[in-house]
Amino acid sequence: MAGPHPEFIPPARPIIGEAEIEAAVRVLRSGRVVQGPEVAAFEEEFGDLVAGRHCVAVNSGTSALQLTLMALGFGPGDEVIVPSFSFAASGNAVRLVGAEPVFVDIEPGSFCVDPEAVAAAVTPKTVAIMPVHLYGHPAAMDRIMEIAQQHGLAVVEDAAQAHGAERNGTPVGAFGTAGCFSFYPTKNMHSLEGGMITTADADLARTLRLLRNQGMEQRYANEIVGANMRMTDVAAAIGRVQLTQLAEWTEQRRANAKFLDSAITGMVTPPVADGAKHVYHQYTVRVRGDRDAAQARLTELGIGNAVYYPTPIHRLKPYLTADGKPGPWDLPETERAAAEVVSLPVHPSLSQAELERIAEGANLAAGAR
Repeated sequence: MAGPHPEFIPPARPIIGEAEIEAAVRVLRSGRVVQGPEVAAFEEEFGDLVAGRHCVAVNSGTSALQLTLMALGFGPGDEVIVPSFSFAASGNAVRLVGAEPVFVDIEPGSFCVDPEAVAAAVTPKTVAIMPVHLYGHPAAMDRIMEIAQQHGLAVVEDAAQAHGAERNGTPVGAFGTAGCFSFYPTKNMHSLEGGMITTADADLARTLRLLRNQGMEQRYANEIVGANMRMTDVAAAIGRVQLTQLAEWTEQRRANAKFLDSAITGMVTPPVADGAKHVYHQYTVRVRGDRDAAQARLTELGIGNAVYYPTPIHRLKPYLTADGKPGPWDLPETERAAAEVVSLPVHPSLSQAELERIAEGANLAAGAR
């Protein structure tokens, strides 16, 4: 059996440098390791990325989504409009508060939710829209905000993959009622694990801080029923270091994507909408032929690759109907994307030689049978 390619290019390379290690050690030596000064500083500094909004640090991107829906008071009988072409957390957060996700289709170009599909899905039970800035491409937020305002809906941005992305000059996380970010190790920046909620509403921010900390601001003076979804100071210290490098890493990702756009001819490269700043958490192409064969060829050539996401949320087991079917959803663009997409390495630590290998391999794999 053949072993791994001797010069394998991984699909992602989480960056943990000496500065991150030193920051973690500094916090450990301080003895203040949970919900302390590092978390407060990280929240303050992250605000610069989201037009000065209030920021509330939590222990994961999924917690960010769930706590936001909880803080907004959503629950049984409520509907939240969600694209099915996303990671399961987008739907899971809705179910975790007892509400029901209403799945809608995506735009064929951006892979983000189709605003007109959102408009068509609004019912009297709808309380919120959850656009996902998938792969680092910002959703069509101007139109989504129009729809929300027309119907009096909250907008909870799932910005887990889109740190620093913008639409018409406004950063993601600064459009809706709230924005939710993830700091998982493979994201454009990380804190080993963690999340951030951004909002312009000071009252909502306070409720979120209560909810993440057992419902209390002062110790043992619980005001509401809350959870334990705090961020550690070790995570925050690492996140602060990463945040200082995010702009440089983002420009490198964008430069890498620009090269791949110019060099890949055998696959459909990712388009970018007018007014959108794509930050390329993933560089996602479409394979028009045999995707399995293309992936096998890429792997054989030592080029890491993955499918995000092979099964849309509405087809996952927890979201099937009682008779095991995917429900009433008609999502042709979602189904087509799930059958065609492959993500290639685009991370900032790629060398020019590796980028050339990726492009050459993609062109060779496009003809694989």
